[in-house]
Amino acid sequence: MSGFPIAITGTGMVTGVGLNASASCAAIRCAIDNFQETRVMDNGGEWIMGCGVPLEEPWRGKTKLIKMAAAAINECLEGNKQLKPEATPMLLCLSEQERQGRVIDDDNQFFLDLQDELGLEFHEKSRVIAKGHVAVAVALKHARSLIQDLKVKHVLIVATDSLLVGTTLAHYEEYDRLLTSNNSNGFIPGEAGAALVVEPVSARQEYQLVCVGLGFGVEEAHVYSEEPLRADGLTAAIKESLADAGHGESVLDFKITDISGEQYYFKEASLAFSRIDRTKRTEFDIWHPADCVGDVGSVLGVVMIAVLKTSCEKSYTKGNHILTHLGNDDGKRSSMIFFWQRGREQ
Repeated sequence: MSGFPIAITGTGMVTGVGLNASASCAAIRCAIDNFQETRVMDNGGEWIMGCGVPLEEPWRGKTKLIKMAAAAINECLEGNKQLKPEATPMLLCLSEQERQGRVIDDDNQFFLDLQDELGLEFHEKSRVIAKGHVAVAVALKHARSLIQDLKVKHVLIVATDSLLVGTTLAHYEEYDRLLTSNNSNGFIPGEAGAALVVEPVSARQEYQLVCVGLGFGVEEAHVYSEEPLRADGLTAAIKESLADAGHGESVLDFKITDISGEQYYFKEASLAFSRIDRTKRTEFDIWHPADCVGDVGSVLGVVMIAVLKTSCEKSYTKGNHILTHLGNDDGKRSSMIFFWQRGREQ
């Protein structure tokens, strides 16, 4: 293994199907969604469907993003009393700065506002990662460096995002990306906040969800491109993550992805895996939690990992070696390899 393994030891979630991690994961396991009509109409005169988070007050915009993130962070803090904010870097995952309808105009100020909401200050190595879907993989790479090089005990990865913004919905509808009355090849938008606690892999005997490999790539034939899709970027990312983990694809039991309904991403996932698969399998399951919570932007990767952790703990996975991959509309791709293993196995 060329990479440095790190463990996911805590989760927090606020989604349209649950206001904490356990409720959200239970709903996703049961394939329960909360898709409802938004306040925005499509070009056919029908209400666009979305998956909003029902908080106690009708907050909107930046305020709601902060409230969702704060709730997820507090869940992680309550679940791990050894986590000290002042000694813990927080890696805040946000949408891409160029995304249409983005409500955050100053990322650094948003970070400070989130700290004010919590009444806490985090480690000086905290940072904002405005990378959309792939942000969680970038954050795990930074977390690995912080744990390996600076010997920090915990890193908190936090994400908050919402696609339920009029300008954002109008942009996606213009490019036939949304599921509407006029378009069946699209996704349902959502919003969420989520957080992960990341630690060094311990020597304890209990099982842990361990990230053993990370990989990145760029797809030239992205969703807005007119180039023929060969899935080169995702293939490269998966190969790099396997090399980082020090394993071949034969160890993989199933995968969990950010696919949210568009045929382009299903085709890409199928092409990429077919180009690396050399093992005779009777099945290779694919999970996509966006079926329940919608496309929640930069939060989707964190939701996927939280779902994976809970499923491993409750023993309803398809195996202990999992491929996870994500992609941005501009072609950025990431891949992560997770093992459910005892802490001493490295």
